[in-house]
Amino acid sequence: MSASARRSSGPGLIQSRPLDGTALPARHSAPRSPKRSSPMAQTNTRVFSGIQPSGVPTLGNYLGAIRNWVPLQDTHEAIYCVVDLHAITVWQDPKELARQTREMAAALIACGLDPARCTLFIQSHVHAHARLAWIFNCVARLGWLNRMTQFKDKAGKDREAASSGLYVYPNLMAADILTYHATKVPVGDDQKQHLELANDIAQKFNHDYGVTFFPLIEPLIQGIAARVMSLRDGTKKMSKSDPSDQSRINLTDDQDAIALKIRRAKTDPEPLPESEAGLEGRPEARNLVGILAAITGETHAGVLRHHGGKGFGAFKEVLAEALVAHLGPIRAEMNRLLQDPAALDAALRQGAERADAIATPICDEAERLVGFLPRK
Repeated sequence: MSASARRSSGPGLIQSRPLDGTALPARHSAPRSPKRSSPMAQTNTRVFSGIQPSGVPTLGNYLGAIRNWVPLQDTHEAIYCVVDLHAITVWQDPKELARQTREMAAALIACGLDPARCTLFIQSHVHAHARLAWIFNCVARLGWLNRMTQFKDKAGKDREAASSGLYVYPNLMAADILTYHATKVPVGDDQKQHLELANDIAQKFNHDYGVTFFPLIEPLIQGIAARVMSLRDGTKKMSKSDPSDQSRINLTDDQDAIALKIRRAKTDPEPLPESEAGLEGRPEARNLVGILAAITGETHAGVLRHHGGKGFGAFKEVLAEALVAHLGPIRAEMNRLLQDPAALDAALRQGAERADAIATPICDEAERLVGFLPRK
């Protein structure tokens, strides 16, 4: 990720600091406002994405998603949020949810999202998300939702006990995107089905009310995304929800924790192969090689040119050192931001105000099209 300094999100709020950890003087002048078009304009440069605050972000979240959001701030009108409404589709301890929401916001800024270059906010702070989601609950068909594989995966065998919110989660996701008329969404493989549903909802709304109000959403492909797997099982995705903390690298892990987890990471008894073909059928080896490649900007082939034929002991030392060097400044910046929650919250309020200025007029118009009587 870029080592460029992050700008202040408001007078004296978020101090600029490069990733090498050197503090820069806090800016007290007005921040540079993000480029914004008219709320009702359907711009093909507006991108939206969100992340749940259910746990500390992991290396997988960073390499697979967050890091890829950073350059979009300079090429698109970028809107990002911490999706706390989605988080409560399963039970959350209220105090923990509040803490994790602020922690996730700090992590996003520490990873390179600049509140002066993008719109960054907390989902529940913009009421248009929930308002439009209810309309979409009434537009989406049960048959569509029944086909959503994520509900089946998350609800497990005891689906009767799952919350109705978990079932209609994709409708809220559609509202998240469409209340901004966003047309680009960076998505992983596990979210493509939900994006297709969002387009189905938009098209049905337009058809039912005889309008062309909601735009088509397109997945934003940013090259090959790093897919980071569990350190304990190379066939499973690294996850915040895995019961074992040893399965993942958290962005809050210190250098000792990172080194220990990498040393304990599951491997096989064979040395590293000298070509990518030798990674076939070796998921744990492929995962560790892929992590080093993503962190250093190398290809898998490049990593194997340097480390092929070596045992995992020596390779893990190199990997741990690379991770500590890359993630250390992010962890330090997260800690700095969390030491001043009032300033962080102020930056998020500013982001919510900008988001609301886009989302509320679009939601108001959707309600007018449905036939709701306006308040004024």
